[in-house]
Amino acid sequence: MNDSREIELVGHIIDSGIMEHVLDSILDMGGDFEILEFNVGKKKTDTSYARVRVNGTNSDNLDAIISTLHRHGARLIDSDDVTLVPAEGNRIVPKGFYSTTNYPTQVRINSEWINVQNIEMDCLIVVSADKKSACATPMSKLERGDLVVISEHGVKIQPPERSRSHEEFEFMCGSISSERPTVTTIRKIAKEILDTHKKGLKIALVGGPAIIHTGADSATASMIREGFIDILFAGNALATHDVEYNLYGTSLGMDIRTGELVSAGHKNHLYAISEIMRAGSLKKAVDNGVLKSGIMYECVKNDIPYVLAGSIRDDGPLPDVITDSIVAQDEMRRYIPEIGMVLMIATMLHSIAVGNCLPSYVLTVCVDINPSTLTKLMDRGSSQAIGVVSDAGAFFPMLLDQVHILLKNSE
Repeated sequence: MNDSREIELVGHIIDSGIMEHVLDSILDMGGDFEILEFNVGKKKTDTSYARVRVNGTNSDNLDAIISTLHRHGARLIDSDDVTLVPAEGNRIVPKGFYSTTNYPTQVRINSEWINVQNIEMDCLIVVSADKKSACATPMSKLERGDLVVISEHGVKIQPPERSRSHEEFEFMCGSISSERPTVTTIRKIAKEILDTHKKGLKIALVGGPAIIHTGADSATASMIREGFIDILFAGNALATHDVEYNLYGTSLGMDIRTGELVSAGHKNHLYAISEIMRAGSLKKAVDNGVLKSGIMYECVKNDIPYVLAGSIRDDGPLPDVITDSIVAQDEMRRYIPEIGMVLMIATMLHSIAVGNCLPSYVLTVCVDINPSTLTKLMDRGSSQAIGVVSDAGAFFPMLLDQVHILLKNSE
């Protein structure tokens, strides 16, 4: 094995399992390693340091190993400045470009490490013309002449760490909670909502139509009215069935209170869309007294921004729905920097779309009745995510109750 490079690992690399993942990856890919230096932190707050020589069977094998280790936060000892190649045209990506993770990332320019702004997964890194800043840029926004980072050289990331001083919420992160006491789990989520607001950050709700179908409309509307939800990301379905329920008492033609189908009720969601079309928008429907309650009503009355992203299967859609997915993504990205916590409730596709735009450190709570849906959402890369197996009808009223209890106890 003649090809080798030296890497270093810094942080809570033992508690987080990073050291184990790095060494396993080297061996699994046919390489070998030699630990040159290993300093273990003694106190709970102390970080550890390791310097490792990585050997590959050949240069290609070594490059593949180093690329994998980079995703675990390994840094090359002899790292140079990043390589920059200008884009030859709009949305035409240079070959060998670096694809971002959602972890905090830095690039080395003029021998200095600078933070990459607006980090999210599966983007390019574009460096400004003066080489003083760098930004994660979606491929759809790449313009001719943009300086694009090539390969992992000169790039370092900070993967999720877990110190030995676990916080109350942290023990649940990265897991799906189906067996833990539901009230205990929801109480911790309620506390995180209050703590996030204390930090000056916002709470976003990514909601699906099951919120309406399962009878959680009232509790969700209350959370918006009382200031516990600051931003709503959803689709045409949630807004349509919310309007349908608050105009006709049904969701998909079913009476929510009795659970029985209403005669000709299958047309009610189309009537609901038509009423909003006639008014001109959700806001105008509220202002004109057409819509007097519900989730969308509370968003309008309380100036809560919402982004309704359309899909190919939508009826209507409502006039507020953004039917261009690129425009919808851009609109969601406007609010991402303000968000400290996201509740993803019963909508896999919209949750994945929002999750793709989130930095790894944003607290994410995924709620769905289907455990396999939660697994897909949890695999999106957030280091601060938990999955709760529950339907929205049980989750939201309990969450609202727990927030009220915590507020009362703090008085």
